[in-house]
Amino acid sequence: MLDARLRPLIDPPLNAAGRWLAARGAGANAITLTAMVLAIAAAWTISEAHYLAGLALILTNRLFDGLDGAVARQRGMTDFGGYIDIVGDFVFYVAVPVGFALAADENLLPALVLVASFALTGVSFLAFATLAAKRGIETTAHGRKSFFYNTGLAEGTETILAFTAMCLLPQYFAPIAWIYAALCLVTVLQRSLAAHAAFND
Repeated sequence: MLDARLRPLIDPPLNAAGRWLAARGAGANAITLTAMVLAIAAAWTISEAHYLAGLALILTNRLFDGLDGAVARQRGMTDFGGYIDIVGDFVFYVAVPVGFALAADENLLPALVLVASFALTGVSFLAFATLAAKRGIETTAHGRKSFFYNTGLAEGTETILAFTAMCLLPQYFAPIAWIYAALCLVTVLQRSLAAHAAFND
C-alpha cells in the first residue's frame, strides 16, 4: 500500500548510490546474494533473542534490497537478476518469522501462520505477474521492475514496519504476527479480485 507512495522519496538517494556503486564495479546480483546472507543472519540473531541486532540486520537487508535494483538499472537489468531478487525477498520474508519461532516456543504457531500468509501473498503476486506478462500489461508504479508489481494492502514497507515492531516489542510478537497475517490475506483477496477484473474473459 505504501511502497508506490514512498518511491519518489527513496528512489533519488538509492539511484545516486546505485550509480556510485556501479561506477566502482559492484554487481547487482552480488548485492542481492549479500542481502540473502543478511536475512539468514537476522533470523539466527533473532533466534538467539538479540532482537535489536536482528533489527539492524533486517534494515541492512532492506537497504541492500533497494541497492541491487538501483545498480541493475545502471548496469543493465537481466531476467536472472529479477529472479534472484524475488527469491531473496522471500528468503527474507520466511527467515525472520522462523527466527522468532526459534526464539520462543509460544511464537511457533503465529510464526507458522505468518509464513503461510506470506506464501499465499507470494503466489498471488507471482501468478498476477505471470498473466500480466502474458498479456503485455505493464506498470511503473513501483519503479522499473523485471515483472509486473501488483499493489496490495500488505507490501514491502508494511512488512518492514511489522518486523520492526516485532523486534522492538518481542513480547508482542504473537498479536503482531496474527494481525499482519490477516492483512496479508486481505492482500490476497485484493489481488484475486484484481485478477478477476483483469483476466476474466
